[in-house]
Formats: sequence, structure tokens, C-alpha cells
Amino acid sequence: MADQRQTLTAVQLEVVRHALAGVAEEMGVALRRAAYSPNIKERADCSAALFDPEGTMVAQAEHIPVHLGSMPGSVAAALEACGGRLEPGVAVLLNDPYMGGTHLPDLTLVAGVYDEREVLLGYVANRAHHADVGGAAPGSMPADARDIAAEGVRIPPTVVADRQGVREDVLRFVAANSRTPHERRGDLRAQFAANHVGARRLGELAERLGVEGLHAAMREVCDYSERRVRSAVTRIPNGSYRFADVLELDDLVTIRAAITVADEDVVVDFAGTDAQVRSSVNAVRAVTVSAAYFVFRLLTDPDAPPNAGCYRPLEVRTPPGSVVHATFPAPTAAGNVETSQRIVDVLLGAFAQALPEQVPAASQGTMNNVLLGASDPVAFSYYETLGGGEGGTPFRPGMSGVHTGMTNTQNTPVEAAELAYPLRIWHYELRRGSGGAGRHPGGDGLIREIEVLTAATLTLQTERRRRAPWGLRGGADGSAGRNVLRHADGQETVLAGKGTWNLQPGDRIRVETPGGGGWGPAGQA
Repeated sequence: MADQRQTLTAVQLEVVRHALAGVAEEMGVALRRAAYSPNIKERADCSAALFDPEGTMVAQAEHIPVHLGSMPGSVAAALEACGGRLEPGVAVLLNDPYMGGTHLPDLTLVAGVYDEREVLLGYVANRAHHADVGGAAPGSMPADARDIAAEGVRIPPTVVADRQGVREDVLRFVAANSRTPHERRGDLRAQFAANHVGARRLGELAERLGVEGLHAAMREVCDYSERRVRSAVTRIPNGSYRFADVLELDDLVTIRAAITVADEDVVVDFAGTDAQVRSSVNAVRAVTVSAAYFVFRLLTDPDAPPNAGCYRPLEVRTPPGSVVHATFPAPTAAGNVETSQRIVDVLLGAFAQALPEQVPAASQGTMNNVLLGASDPVAFSYYETLGGGEGGTPFRPGMSGVHTGMTNTQNTPVEAAELAYPLRIWHYELRRGSGGAGRHPGGDGLIREIEVLTAATLTLQTERRRRAPWGLRGGADGSAGRNVLRHADGQETVLAGKGTWNLQPGDRIRVETPGGGGWGPAGQA
């Protein structure tokens, strides 16, 4: 094995690492093209990755950071539930946040890949956000949830396919727990298709390289990433750096982090972070680790092949029972989408003390989650995360109207939204002037105004409505976001950052997303 690793030239290594990444990318393309829901087909709220026979992530597509950093935990849970490996034909479905998941709408499908001799080549896995998996409100992210049961159906690692094929009883169970069962079936079929494509491509790689050659290449790609990242860590000054920021509940919830850099190794410790709360902002450990991975990669060597090797120099410590390491029965829907964003801000704030000329100002710091749906008279579930302002960077102004941090989705085009749902989009534009001033100004947020054409339930899970994204190095803060309900009778109500409301036909929800903070004093060249 060692000799095979040594025979990989730099050119061979580059070819193999792109081949592995290409498998994951093609899985994502298949998933989007086969999906039923606009949330996956249009917004690309899905991710794919490859794993070696031990369950180590060896390649990923450039999809959703919060999915990809946590997916290894779900793969590990699936393997453990099946005695350490998935036999030929077996696929495992799960969404349990306490077992490597994120929040309940994110369903992960894991399958083993074997050659014609039934030698295990590795594993393929993909994760997709399903627009509704039950719970107290359409979209499965009710703002008033006090425990995980209110957020939908929780699926521990469950065998959903074997040598005899897909298990219809499991599909029926998942579909029966959704307000839109036909859409759930279609999106799950798309996830099977994605893994099928990945398995076929991985098998083709094994035919070219040989099984031992493939496994040696997987190891070498991870080792190569580790070497690159360790080299980059040595350029960060040794020391300890601390920062804190808050989540916007009635009582502010504080996230604290201390980062210790020692030569080639980094420890991130969230000791002192507030305890988990009876609100859905609780993040499970897998989400927190994902956020730490994202920042670590951003500030070390973002061009290194993204795999498990990148993160070997990083240790993440999370106190169990805290808002960054939630335990059963804490609800977790917004922990995945909102708390992950705040963790990024906290870690960037700490790293800014060590790397003042590399760290950007705070971006919008929220995914601006908008959920609209109903069961009667029209069954539908619309989910959207909205872009906003990117923080100004040391090198350029922040971009406007983009997804930042732990999300990497696209928008739902107006035409697609109006075709698929009983909705009308009245405004979709940049929120001019919302970015913070600075040598490199923050980007502007967005305005999206949506009318419901039928009675519906609205849920908002948003942040940075009371505390604006911070500027850095003398740059000004960006503008805080704003949520407004325009009633059919013309009256307006400013809504809280988080909540669930009943809407009548003709009501409109207007979301004004935050601008990014500015970097450096304004007026300086």
C-alpha cells in the first residue's frame, strides 16, 4: 500500500483528485435534474460526497457547507447501525440531527459501492432539503417549537433499500408524514438516482486504477490536503483569540469561542457558550463542526481538495447541552440555518485578531428563511432562503444580494415560484444603501415581497433584525434586516425575526435582508 502511494506523481494525484470531485459534482447534477421540488431543482439545496471503505470523506462537490461538514457524521451513524458496513444493495436513509444530521428537513441517503466481485470500493452519500417532513407548521421549521417532535418526523438510520430493491414501506412512511407526499417521493427517487450515478462513476474509476490503486489514491488525496493545510496553519501567529456574538431571542443567547493556534494545530473551544434553549436555534454538534470547518478552510488553504485531510489539524470542542451542542429533545430547525451563520461570525471575529489583513467584515449573518404553505384548500410547501450583503473584505467591496456563510444555494426564480405555488412575487430587488460604508463597503441586501393567493401559514426564521452585521477595521456596520406583513386591507405590521403566522389571501410578506459590514475606514484608498 505504501509503495502504491509513493508511485502517484503530482500529475496523477491532480487527475485523481479531480476525478473524485467530478463524481460528486455529477451526483449533484443528477439530483437536481431528477428532483420534483423547486427547492432542490431550482435552489440546489442539496449536496453530495464520496467516502472510502472506512467512511472517511475523500471528495465533495462544492455544494452546501453546512451539509458537507456534517455529512461524515451521518455516514458514520449509518455504518454503525448496520454493523460497520453497508452490504451490497443496501441504502440507509436518515435525518436524525443527533446522529450527524442537521435539521429534520435534510434527508441523507447513504449507499455502499461494490465491484462485480463484491469488493467494497467506498460509499456515496447525498443530502437534500425536503420542503416538508411534517411537524406543527408547513416547511417543518415552526418558530414556536419547544422540542424536536414539533418539527417533523425524525428518522434514525433506516434501511430503505436492499438486494430486493427499494423498500416501499419506508417510502410510504416518509411520504405519509409530509403535507406534500407526491413531492417527497419524487425527491427521494432523485436521491436514489444521484447515488446510482455516483456508484457507476466510482466503479469506472476502480476499473481504470484497480481497487488497490483507487484506495491508495483516496488516501493520498487526503494526505495531500492535510499537508497543504498544515503548511497554511503555520502562517497564523501562535496564540489564543476570543470573540463572542449573540442570537436574537427575547433573551439574547451568547456564543463564545476561544481559538488556540500552536504551530500546525488549531483548537476551537466553545466553552462558556449559553445552554440550549426551548427554541429551534439550537445547533447540534455536527452543525457547529461544519461551521468551524468552513471558516478553517476559508482562512487556511481554500484551494486544497476538500476532504477529511483538510480538517486533521483542527480540533473542535463543544460543551454538550449548549446551544452549539444540543442534545435530545432540543428543537434544531433554526440551529442549522441561523446559528451556523452566527458561529461563522464568532470564529471570523476571533481570527480577525490573528489575521487582521485577511478576515472580512461580517456578512448578513442569516439565511432569511421564509416558509409558506398549507394543507387545505391547496397543499403546498414553499421554502426559500434569501441572499443579502457580503461583508467588505480586505481586498474588495462585499458583493450584493448573495448567499453567504454556511449556505451556498441559489434563488428560486420568480417564474418558477409562481408556476409551482399559489404565490405572486411583487418585488425582487437590491436594497440599495444597506451595506456598511468603508474603504471596502459591505454589499447590499435584498427585498423580496410575496403575496399569498390562498390562506396559508407563514414561518420566518431570520437573524440580524436587532443587531446589525458588524464592520471591521473601522468600517461601518451594515443595515439590520426587516420583516413586514402587508395585510390585504393595506395595513402593515412589522414582524419579529422569528415567528409563525396565519395569512389570508392577498396578504404580502416583505423581507428586507441585511447589508454586509464595511471593511476599513471610509475615504481611505
